Amino acid sequence: MSHTDDSLQGDELASQLKSSVVFKGEHSVRDASLKLPPEDMVWWRDAKFGMFLHWGLYAIPARGEWLMHNEQIPADEYAKLADEFAPRHFDAAAWADAAKAAGMKYMVLTARHHDGFALWDSPASFGGFCSARTAARRDFVAEYVAACRAAGLAVGLYYSPMDWRFPGYFQPRELPEDAALLKQQGYGQVEELVSRYGPIDVLWYDGGWLAHQGTDADAAWFWEPLKLNAMVRAHQPHCVINPRSGWEGDFQCDEGGHEVTGPILDEPWEKCLNLNRPSWGYNQRDDLMTAQEVVRMLVNVVGRGGNVLLNVGPDADGVIPPAHVDVLRQVGDWLAVNGQAIHGTRPGPLQPVEGRYCVTHRGDRLYVLVLDWGTERQVVLPALDRAVVSAAILSGGAVICQPQGRGVLLTRDGERAAAGYPSVVELVLDSGL
Repeated sequence: MSHTDDSLQGDELASQLKSSVVFKGEHSVRDASLKLPPEDMVWWRDAKFGMFLHWGLYAIPARGEWLMHNEQIPADEYAKLADEFAPRHFDAAAWADAAKAAGMKYMVLTARHHDGFALWDSPASFGGFCSARTAARRDFVAEYVAACRAAGLAVGLYYSPMDWRFPGYFQPRELPEDAALLKQQGYGQVEELVSRYGPIDVLWYDGGWLAHQGTDADAAWFWEPLKLNAMVRAHQPHCVINPRSGWEGDFQCDEGGHEVTGPILDEPWEKCLNLNRPSWGYNQRDDLMTAQEVVRMLVNVVGRGGNVLLNVGPDADGVIPPAHVDVLRQVGDWLAVNGQAIHGTRPGPLQPVEGRYCVTHRGDRLYVLVLDWGTERQVVLPALDRAVVSAAILSGGAVICQPQGRGVLLTRDGERAAAGYPSVVELVLDSGL
């Protein structure tokens, strides 16, 4: 099925000519020998929807994961939070249950964020700064990995090579010995994560840049990402790796809550954003996306060939706030009815039209995910290369499908759609034989 149509005009053409997607690893070091073959990416491209979890010491003050840096808290002072970090209600199975209820297929946990605190028993951690050697006395990564597998969810681990405790991070050339210790810790910890916990499905780097300047690629001279990821591949030959180590990775990343517009993107990509807008880590301030906003984002991303990695921030006791879980459940309710238009599909053959619809397909099924039917309760599609055998709205109600010029006219008839949610028209196409 083709992703383009030379005859497009008006709204359809305008939607192809602009894109709001920004790839953070666009200029990273290229090395195709480290990339997974397409067949090893199929599960990830089918999954479409995952849960990001930012959790660590920063959940205690509840002012976001950049607290240590933003408030200029000295490392020794910040480290005292580890004496308080003994979550009473941590239950990785509850996290996995929330992800499954939302219709998610994989999870990615911040095994270690920029503050340097590791959520596992990490001999490579400078000063033993990890959950197994401080108040918690637990390997949270081990518990998380086991819960993911028990729930049938793919296992993802986030790792930040950045560590604010090292002055050499901010001045790598001026303080080469300290910077070398930072690099040694990074390599050691990545090897621990990819060698101790069985198959890891996703390795998600962040913070590869130096001194908070430039890009991940600008710091490749220091981190040597080809060497680093060759080591990862030796332990995890099938792991899907993101581009944030300075190497291009197996997929690209677009970060943040901005709207997604533009045409279908042919390379694998992922949109990561927060359910609670103020910060990635737990925040006492709530400004949640609604379930309708999450679903519309999912439709706009999947309709352009991407995945959505939606972040939640568990509190200091390890609990995802109930209001956040409720939004996830509402998203899952929509996917329970319409998920066949999301999971396991590919974008197209028609380009998305901003604010109106996106299209996905699987086999002889074409799914029109309608964001706005308009005042006429109609959507006009460009010409299809196969005849439509039948048309139905997945959530119920009727739709009339008829030719209009070279295209196809869909008219909604009596659908009882939930307010604010996209509706999905399933078109069964002729086999063309």
